Amino acid sequence: MWEVCQTARSNSPVKGGVFLLCCALLTGCSAAHYRRSSDQEVYRIVEQFEQQVFGKTNAFTIDTSRSGRPPEAIPAAEILEDRMATNRRVVRLSEALELAVQHSREYQTQKEQLYLTALSLSGARYEFGPKFFADSTAQVGGSPSGSQSGSVRSRVGVSQFLRTGGRLSVSLANDLLRYFVGQPVGATRDSAINTLSVDLAQPILRGFGRNDPTVESLTQAERNVVYAIRTYSLYQEQFAVNIVNDYFSLLGQKDAIRNNYTNYLRRVDTTRYVQARSVDRVRASDVDDARTAELVAYINYVNSLASYLSQLDAFKIRLGLPLSEKLYLIDADLEAVEQRGLMPVGVDQNAAFRLAVESHMDLLNAIDRFEDSKRKVRLAADQLKPGLNLFANANLASEGPDDYTNFDPDKVRYSAGVQLDLPLDRLRQRNNYRAALVSFESQLRSLSATLDNFKDRIDRGLRTLEQQRLNYLNRQATLEVARRRVDMNQTLLEAGRVAIRDVRESQDALIAAENQLTDSMVRYLQARMQLLLDMGVLRTEVETFWLVDPLAGELAERLRGTPPLQMPGDELIPPDTFLEPSL
Repeated sequence: MWEVCQTARSNSPVKGGVFLLCCALLTGCSAAHYRRSSDQEVYRIVEQFEQQVFGKTNAFTIDTSRSGRPPEAIPAAEILEDRMATNRRVVRLSEALELAVQHSREYQTQKEQLYLTALSLSGARYEFGPKFFADSTAQVGGSPSGSQSGSVRSRVGVSQFLRTGGRLSVSLANDLLRYFVGQPVGATRDSAINTLSVDLAQPILRGFGRNDPTVESLTQAERNVVYAIRTYSLYQEQFAVNIVNDYFSLLGQKDAIRNNYTNYLRRVDTTRYVQARSVDRVRASDVDDARTAELVAYINYVNSLASYLSQLDAFKIRLGLPLSEKLYLIDADLEAVEQRGLMPVGVDQNAAFRLAVESHMDLLNAIDRFEDSKRKVRLAADQLKPGLNLFANANLASEGPDDYTNFDPDKVRYSAGVQLDLPLDRLRQRNNYRAALVSFESQLRSLSATLDNFKDRIDRGLRTLEQQRLNYLNRQATLEVARRRVDMNQTLLEAGRVAIRDVRESQDALIAAENQLTDSMVRYLQARMQLLLDMGVLRTEVETFWLVDPLAGELAERLRGTPPLQMPGDELIPPDTFLEPSL
């Protein structure tokens, strides 16, 4: 064997080149090289399709702080130590969004899903690129007559799948042979022959062009990347909205905690006042009543504080921060929302739905998947056709026994023909075609249901938004009444003209009104952002997007409308206006 390789390496440049090529292939490239190559191709694909879908691109990478290290260099103890970090963070909402993008495990998983979808496309595209191959087989053999020989067969070439469904390949084979013992009569001790071959196979009927399964796989892989790009973009928007919702919910809870503590202090003052007057002017039962209210306020404060801290830990998990970190949220963002007021979404119901059909990523994907199902029916129907394939081959061998560089064109051997496959047995193809039709009907119903569900979400969102606005206005008025009632009852208590029970009830109403007002404002903000997201018009890349009206200056007058639950002048109207047909 070693002698054969030595002969191949020394007797000719061609043989030596084949030997070196084999050595290079055996050596291969490093794993790091393949990783970089994969990343470069996938990132190009993502950039290409983002430009195609959105007309712009964003920086995309799935690398993390540990991505550059080999897995075996990351011990479990390091992860444990990382999760035990004791940093102290005081964050505004914009900073919380940045932390979420950097550290959220859920966000990272979504990026990786997009990466893997683009990676699948790189494999589908590979089928249509030139595929170079090189292989070499060395062997020794003998016979009972005593002959012993060694041979090396090497082959290099390229093949390519065509968009027409055909396949073309070109190869050069190099055959080396040496007889060590027992050389046959008439045979040379050494021989070297090169053979150049060209092969073509092309379907004419079934599987031609876009109806070829491999071509369809590429088409679907490209469509899947479009869907993944849209899904990832929608996820980014929804993720940002969820972070904003959680942040303001926590700020609302903070406000409620402060209200509960203030209420507890009021109850303590009331108890002390009643106890001081219990000597001659207040019954003992009133003292107990005041004390009971104080204890209830005490536990309400403790419970609200514990609930907030639990929700804060859940928020840390969503951000991807260690639970051991101290996290504090700044109230300035809630104050900015209060100053901005309730921002309306004055769009007609049907206009809002049309905006969603034009812009919402889930709806665009549903429409395109419906088109995919049509294409699957066409492909299944094509498989019912007869098969008619064109094939051709040509090869040319060098002059033997060792004149490996001399090719005589007059000795080209070629063949061509057609292969016919009559559709005599198409039961499986028939079943596949019928299944494709059933799948198409199912996809049609799915698209119809998706459109109806989105129309329902948007209509419900408009109603919910108006409902929350009316609730907010009502709770503003309720708070004013509750404050006046507490002040009046406190004055009457000092004058001995009201029972302690009336004071307690008014204080209960006040704390409820205070907490409900903030909660109502937060709920309005959350309902508004979700509605805009369902309409496909919310752009979370805009700074402080929760304070921005994306429809300002973009909505034609004909597209404007009143909310489906609107009360003229915010005055209640009779129920039959909503419940019965108008005359």
